[in-house]
Amino acid sequence: MEANRIGRRTVLRTAGALAAATAVTGCGTLMGNSESRGSGGGKKRLVVSNSGGTYNDALTKAIYEPFTKETGITVTTVNYQSAQIIAQVKQGRPQVDLMDNSLLIFQKMVGQECLEPIDHDRLKSIKGAGIAEHNLPEHAVGKNVWASLMAYRTDSLKRVPKSWADFWNTDAFSGPRSLQSAEVDLPELEFALLADGVPLDKLYPLDVDRAFKAMSRIRGDVKKFWNTGALPAVLLGRKEVVATSLWGGRADELIKQGQPVAYQWNGARRMTNGWGIPKGADNTDAAYKLIDFSLRPEVQAGFAKLFPHGPVVPAATKLLSEDVLATLPTSPQNLKTGFDADVAWWEKNRDAVTKRWQEWADA
Repeated sequence: MEANRIGRRTVLRTAGALAAATAVTGCGTLMGNSESRGSGGGKKRLVVSNSGGTYNDALTKAIYEPFTKETGITVTTVNYQSAQIIAQVKQGRPQVDLMDNSLLIFQKMVGQECLEPIDHDRLKSIKGAGIAEHNLPEHAVGKNVWASLMAYRTDSLKRVPKSWADFWNTDAFSGPRSLQSAEVDLPELEFALLADGVPLDKLYPLDVDRAFKAMSRIRGDVKKFWNTGALPAVLLGRKEVVATSLWGGRADELIKQGQPVAYQWNGARRMTNGWGIPKGADNTDAAYKLIDFSLRPEVQAGFAKLFPHGPVVPAATKLLSEDVLATLPTSPQNLKTGFDADVAWWEKNRDAVTKRWQEWADA
């Protein structure tokens, strides 16, 4: 899901910022910077890579701008794919100080020795915060959680599908479906296994053979294996499918328009976005300050109000309304019914599983 949020770009605030950031980044897409500028040999400027679009807009409002106001450190944002940063690190010239990406991507970068280990003792906000252990790996720090889950049309189904077993049950819940293609993100083998009766806490290591057998059972009812993040909501909106997997928040506009669409959080697959520091980055002190700032409960809650990703800090959920919590994968209720993707398993097996999925899809 490295680029799934890329949409409109934020407007550059000054020509001076453009010139300064271009000199720093060299390549990639410049997205914006906080309003104030600092001094001190570059130590008052922090270059952060994220995926852009409305995600960057929310980060700017909830994190970057208040951080700059408090510290005087300007945040300049760029849009790099991880491959670009890996290449920069291997050349000894990382052009960003801090990365915002998924823990799965960071797992890949660790294998290529492209990330600095994180000194968790430098982060006051994580002490006693109750952040889940899997969101505090050695080389990264989780900060917000998104999910893949089910959405469906309430006017096309006689009953509410309550599980992936119901999604797979095309007799009782008839109508065309859509599922995710492996071209865009991780194949949805976990959903197939849940539909086949595997408990949430017994998913990993994934039984790949069993998963593909389950996928084959529903294949004839899958109208489209979607290959862009926006497509499943489009299919739902046009009533081309009655149910689909999608990324959390992707059907919100349909719901706001009054369309009869709803989410099912049972069996949702959670993934975490976080912070990573490229090996050899120049401005690690400022990077640690931004990481620490972003993990304050009030900052976590502020971001969740703007973008449908859940906080990793449990105390942040106490600052959110029930309406907002209902849309978040880390709300107390939704935590009980979903699961966290095993990024170590996926990093080890992703290429082989993707190859097999492509062969299965083409057969």
